[in-house]
Amino acid sequence: MNLQRWVLAAERAWDSRRADGTPEHFRIEPYLGHGGPAGTVVRGRVLDNPLGSEAMPDEGVRAATRRTLRHFVTDELPGVPLRVTVAGVSVDAESDREGYFLVRVPTLAGSLTSPWTTGTVELRGDYRGVTDAEPALVEVRVPAADARFGVLSDVDDTILETGVQRALRMVVQTFTGSALTRTAFPGAPELYRDLAAGVNPVFYVSSSPWNLHAFLLAFLRHRDFPLGPVLLRDLLGNRHGREQKHTRIREVLDLHPDLSFVLLGDSGEHDPQIYADIVREYPARILAVYIREVRLNPGDGRVETVSDAWDSDVPFVLCADSDAVRRHAKGLGLL
Repeated sequence: MNLQRWVLAAERAWDSRRADGTPEHFRIEPYLGHGGPAGTVVRGRVLDNPLGSEAMPDEGVRAATRRTLRHFVTDELPGVPLRVTVAGVSVDAESDREGYFLVRVPTLAGSLTSPWTTGTVELRGDYRGVTDAEPALVEVRVPAADARFGVLSDVDDTILETGVQRALRMVVQTFTGSALTRTAFPGAPELYRDLAAGVNPVFYVSSSPWNLHAFLLAFLRHRDFPLGPVLLRDLLGNRHGREQKHTRIREVLDLHPDLSFVLLGDSGEHDPQIYADIVREYPARILAVYIREVRLNPGDGRVETVSDAWDSDVPFVLCADSDAVRRHAKGLGLL
């Protein structure tokens, strides 16, 4: 049994200890959704945990660490009957073994309102004695008809200074920092606001776990980035494995077929190869690929392996900082 399977087994054993009791803090936590003429995608999780506290400007490391740990030590609720309603259309669903749900809601012509449409996720019937839970509101990002393009961006080491290549440092920052103390790369909020131009939708796709969704939203708001769906992954995966980053990027492109996209990532992990794959799959839909240089050893050749084999007319640009992205994007007419 490998480590992931062992941790999954341990997690499920922990979850089963209260499987028959009535949840004390039943809570539906929807994540930001997105939709258009091709349909709407709504995700979320059902938990038996109180709502977490918000970061305070004068709090210490201990308080920040406790808050972060609460995001990871959760009592998820499986098999919860749910009804998701967006713009007058309802779809029934059920949370999976980890408490997650993913629903695709058909879109009626002209029913979605840009830039945001509010829907609901509610309990559909009795669940272990819970019958009267308050419906949860879900915000759905809807691109406007006059959007010029979409922006699809990684998070860690692309807009948020994380240090993914320094594993210990990354873990310490994740657990001891807060949305108020974590640092954005210089010029990144301004660059993204200018790319969005008040109308172009921004989507954030990361390999971070869904446990950090609330933190990342708070970070985006605090640093004044354009707000948009934050598409993450299950911390440990399930019996089918982890959802690949490719899958979430394809979801965005397929759900918004009338939009071209600008892709932004970093050189620290796999963004160059992932974006190269996406350009090959959607050659007419990608306007440019920008990769922030964050490698500890820029001479390791990983990015160059991708760029040397680049056979597309789509610009692939390795950038030292946000200003370099800005200069190139301005030359393309994106700003």
